[in-house]
Amino acid sequence: MIWVFDAYGTLFDVDGAARQAAQDDPSLADVWADLSADWRRKQLEYSWMRAITGDHADFWQVTAEALDWAAERHGATADQSARLLELYRRLPAYPEVPQTLDRLRADGAQTAIFSNGSPRMLAEAAASAGLENRLDALLSVETAGRFKPSAESYRIVTEHFGCKPDDITFVSSNGWDIYGAARFGFSTVWANRAGLPVDRLPCRPGRILSDLGGL
Repeated sequence: MIWVFDAYGTLFDVDGAARQAAQDDPSLADVWADLSADWRRKQLEYSWMRAITGDHADFWQVTAEALDWAAERHGATADQSARLLELYRRLPAYPEVPQTLDRLRADGAQTAIFSNGSPRMLAEAAASAGLENRLDALLSVETAGRFKPSAESYRIVTEHFGCKPDDITFVSSNGWDIYGAARFGFSTVWANRAGLPVDRLPCRPGRILSDLGGL
């Protein structure tokens, strides 16, 4: 069996950078949560707009531009923004992730990341979180130059493993990503960490969990 995971919000806690920055700098204590939410929202919006228009940039540039917007909105300084970007390179994994990957691999499964993140971002995040030896591949949309949820991006996974779409079980915390993956033909598991309603889109998640522990 091949288990493929989205990275940001699925394996890695996207609020981790702002949370740590606020612990180090109390002046961010009142704004870090809203800043982090806006940062993530703009990061996704920018990736979708670039996917639609074909005006591609790697995910690190998109992440930095999204932070620039969020920092202006919430009054973060240039030094604070630089610190947030530095911390984003080494986001923590969610607590259940290492054990979940170990259990899947012990059962004979292959495990991989497939993410909008650039290859460098994924390598740094996996190493920092201690996941690099728990994953068989770190796959980035940069191979196709098109962000998820485009079909061209998901094809990277089947080409890497030399398999059919339905040989892949894809896990993501993002409903839009689950839609794209299911539309491509993957079996899907939605890690619905936020307890959100299912998106009103043609392809529904194959299975819904509150985190990865249930895998």
